[in-house]
Amino acid sequence: MLVVLVAATAAFVLLHVAPGDLYSTAGSGSGMSPEVRATLRAHRGYDLPVIQQYVHWLRAFVSGDFGWSASQNRWVADILIAALPRTLLLMLLAFCSSLALGMGIGAWQGARAETRGAKADATDRVVSLVTLFVYSLPEFWLALALMFCFVHWWPVLPATGVVGDSYAYMSASEQVVDRVRHLALPWLSLTLVGTAVFTRFQRAAMRDAIREPFVRAARAKGSRESAVRWQAWRTSLSPVLSVAGMLFPALLGGAVFVEVVYAWQGMGYELLRGIAARDYEMIAAIVVIGSAMTSLGSLLADVAREFVDPRVRAS
Repeated sequence: MLVVLVAATAAFVLLHVAPGDLYSTAGSGSGMSPEVRATLRAHRGYDLPVIQQYVHWLRAFVSGDFGWSASQNRWVADILIAALPRTLLLMLLAFCSSLALGMGIGAWQGARAETRGAKADATDRVVSLVTLFVYSLPEFWLALALMFCFVHWWPVLPATGVVGDSYAYMSASEQVVDRVRHLALPWLSLTLVGTAVFTRFQRAAMRDAIREPFVRAARAKGSRESAVRWQAWRTSLSPVLSVAGMLFPALLGGAVFVEVVYAWQGMGYELLRGIAARDYEMIAAIVVIGSAMTSLGSLLADVAREFVDPRVRAS
């Protein structure tokens, strides 16, 4: 709760330190007369002292009133009710798929660390270089590259939007297929980056775990290699789950650019619209929700680490 409060305060302060607002000449109010602009700013409370604005805003936010989006002429809560499920769907699918792929590939690489031979080393280097390359790519660039591949060069997927123009006239099964096709490219963009992150951390953790004394002891007792590697993999999960707890909310940052590229109307898409319009209420609400997701991700990561690693529970 304290983290969310600090994030809310920081968002409010930074937004009000920045020059201009929705009704300033730098915003959408450039065509208004000074009198109309002053009336609208007074109606929104922008003429009050900053401390008083903060108290009013925080009191309303705690009570569940996220304010009115003047740029869209809608309640912010209504916008978020429509946008949040889309972002959560995209993030959850990308997180689960990238976690499964990254842990599988990274564990396979780490277990092969003891294998000697040019072929094994070359395979490990190629996979490591590929994951490093994908990890270093900006999300928006990767999204544009995938759009070029699957929309322009090999046109099998739609470029933008949540559903197609003829969605309302489709049957139920066709609507499901249409939604999946529109989800494919945003999901793939975030999954590739997340998989690269998890692969690198899982590989390092697995290499450390495979060299632990208990692994040597289990092998000396004649345990099956599959059972030994399974136990080593469980031991290596603790640092990977810590990264997973931070990567889930971090996907929200990557989703901002991915959603804009593909016009996926989620929270990231709405955030950039709010920034362009200097919509304080919209920006602050999304920032606070992002901080709450960060705290929740860290909490879930701690719970998962205690579940998979007995040493954490013992401590």
